[in-house]
Amino acid sequence: MSLADSLQYFTEENSADVVCARMQAAKNERLANVMESAVRHLHAFVKEVEPTIEEWEQAIGFLTDTGKMCDDKRQEWILLSDVLGVSMLVDTINTRRPSGATENTVLGPFHVEGVPEREMGDTVSEDGKGEEVYVSGKVTDIDGNPIEGAIIDTWQASHDGYYDNQQPDIQPEHNLRGIFRTRADGTYNYRAILPCSYGIPDDGPVGVILRGLSRGSMRPAHLHYIVSAPGYETVTTHYFVKGDPVLEDDAVFGVKESLIADFEQHDDSSLARKLGVSNPFRSVEANFRPCRRRAEVTLPPRALGQKKRFGGFICTAPAIKLSAYLNDAKHKQREKHGITRNRKRCGGLYAAQSGR
Repeated sequence: MSLADSLQYFTEENSADVVCARMQAAKNERLANVMESAVRHLHAFVKEVEPTIEEWEQAIGFLTDTGKMCDDKRQEWILLSDVLGVSMLVDTINTRRPSGATENTVLGPFHVEGVPEREMGDTVSEDGKGEEVYVSGKVTDIDGNPIEGAIIDTWQASHDGYYDNQQPDIQPEHNLRGIFRTRADGTYNYRAILPCSYGIPDDGPVGVILRGLSRGSMRPAHLHYIVSAPGYETVTTHYFVKGDPVLEDDAVFGVKESLIADFEQHDDSSLARKLGVSNPFRSVEANFRPCRRRAEVTLPPRALGQKKRFGGFICTAPAIKLSAYLNDAKHKQREKHGITRNRKRCGGLYAAQSGR
């Protein structure tokens, strides 16, 4: 009996092999590879936990309810990915960096386009509410050389844990948001407020899972940043408030030790006047060290039409330049569209919840 014959009929033992054999004619090699891995892991999971029919039906119901919860203002599937740590893992894999570079973390759903560029030292608070924070820092490469003109895009939640696009009737537009450009020495400073921890939506299927697992639904207080400069990899990250009670229980696993900062308390009228803040106040130093995009390399000429695969991208030109780090157009598009896809979530994933 041939191998093909032995795999023709489905059994408990050969289930994954039988299903994967049906994919052999797939023209999309990447899709086939991904789906084969998914099938094998899924079948191994089912064999390990041996769900009852009732449990399987409950699982189907959960997935159905998750889909029904999604609309143009909320993405429950992404929230599920977040609380399972998958979003963070995908981000970590796609932003591997050399030692000394600032670590990435998840973008979050509340970034928006069209934020005003502010003058150095300005406040991002449009309503004057909250405890003032003097934010300063420096953008350098990993060798400590200053980066002039780096763009710092920052946003944060309010003193009571809401973003402006969650409360359009309460907070002014672009409240606690701003774009700044670093000086010649790479430094910057502005005024913010002390952010507050807040809860992710727990009124849907994801909340049911969290409560069933006795897990929390809170995110620790943080400032958001996207830092970019020509020739450097864009950094999407947070700075978390040291001492926040839920630092070790972030619902979406976004905390990294290197991103925890001391928001130091001050009661010094003279220093407050010098910095242009009200007294008492807090201060935090938020430094960024993006790594350079590696130089492009030219591959040896090939006959026109000859195909070679690089990271899943098919190249056919006689001479092709590829970045050694962002090594194909598909990777660049994935980076670009990954951000765009997340930005479309603004006012959505978490904004749908009226509380916290």
